[in-house]
Amino acid sequence: MNPIGIFGGTFDPIHYGHLRTAFEVLQALRFGEIWFVPSGDPPHRGETFATARVRLEMVRLATQGQPGFVVNDCELRRTGPSYTVDTLAEIREERADAPLGLIVGMDAFLGLTSWHRWDEILDLAHIIIAHRPGWKAPDLGKLGDMIMARGTHRVDDLHQNLHGRVHIHAVTQLEIASTEIRDLIAAGRDPRFLMPDAVRDFIKEHGCYSSDNL
Repeated sequence: MNPIGIFGGTFDPIHYGHLRTAFEVLQALRFGEIWFVPSGDPPHRGETFATARVRLEMVRLATQGQPGFVVNDCELRRTGPSYTVDTLAEIREERADAPLGLIVGMDAFLGLTSWHRWDEILDLAHIIIAHRPGWKAPDLGKLGDMIMARGTHRVDDLHQNLHGRVHIHAVTQLEIASTEIRDLIAAGRDPRFLMPDAVRDFIKEHGCYSSDNL
């Protein structure tokens, strides 16, 4: 069974930077599916700008029609903080025989040791670090030790093991940020070409991120 990529985030809103990263991982690492998991109650973020249900709908609109893209709402159905380790444990129970790959940016990986039960993540999944220019992988400390002990350049290792490996994969750099999109919309400007038209139309129709709602 090809690995399943787990791509979590607030997606507030989702944009082409998220989608391109997921698509490149799907193709280059020969993953069977990429599961988009919108955060329900993100512990590191505090309150989101759009509600969980609105963010979920935007992710569904953004991914519709793309083979291999799946939307999973498990964090919205679960009460309490949306800890990644709990999400991975739930998915692992559901897909016991499938390799799982948690997809994170290098910036998120550098903060991994602040995550809840972070040292249990490799017992449940691989870590796929989406690397963009300007970021440097750590070579010292706990994360440096993790990469040294568990790092692999071989895509086959991600297929032949259910969990436990760290793989750094260079992805196309798209300088798009959800924060900047929200600011742009609040200023009355059009986010066209930063996200799929279906998401743009949904935001316009529902007044998401307008200055009155921020």
